[in-house]
Amino acid sequence: MEHEIKPSESLPVGLLLAMAGGILDAYTYLVRGEVFATAETGNLVLLGINLSQGRLNEAAYYLWPILAFAAGVLAAELLHLHFERRPVGLHWRQSILLAECVVLAVVSLIPTGSLDSLANVLIAFTSAVQIESFRQFEGCGCATTMCTGNLRSGTEFLFRYVVKGERTASGKARLYYGLILSFVTGAVVSGLLSGSFGEKTVLLAVVPLGIAFAKMF
Repeated sequence: MEHEIKPSESLPVGLLLAMAGGILDAYTYLVRGEVFATAETGNLVLLGINLSQGRLNEAAYYLWPILAFAAGVLAAELLHLHFERRPVGLHWRQSILLAECVVLAVVSLIPTGSLDSLANVLIAFTSAVQIESFRQFEGCGCATTMCTGNLRSGTEFLFRYVVKGERTASGKARLYYGLILSFVTGAVVSGLLSGSFGEKTVLLAVVPLGIAFAKMF
């Protein structure tokens, strides 16, 4: 019997969340001081480089979003546990998307400059909550705010399809590469418009997040 896919684990929702992830990563890099607030590998590398050169203040600049991301993972697990015990009208994942949109609206009001670190912390926190809450689409483990794991999995399933002839691997490869394409599309859109909209560019991510919220009903 074919497994029924939950609305929150459907491919369209995954593509929309990946697009939002691309928008936010490009936004924090281009507008908020060259920080990858949704993908912490880059921040960890930059943290290590600055530590190696004795630049402690610069290292701390990258440490804060890393810590905020970790806190976001913990918060997501606590929220999931809370909503399991006390169900509300909305699906718990919808509540998380709604909260993320509110936080991004707040970030759009923070002027660029000295408060960039605060904006990056807020985005890192909400991105962690998102990636921890949406970890599977169409039965495949995926990430919506980073691409390394998706690239590895997509290429593995492409190999299985082309070399081993596994028919089901084709659809899984398309899923992972689709998420990557959607992520890059979000980054392109953010890159094109960040020069014109500045700190308000973050509101672009609210569009795919809002559509994903509606598709989960």
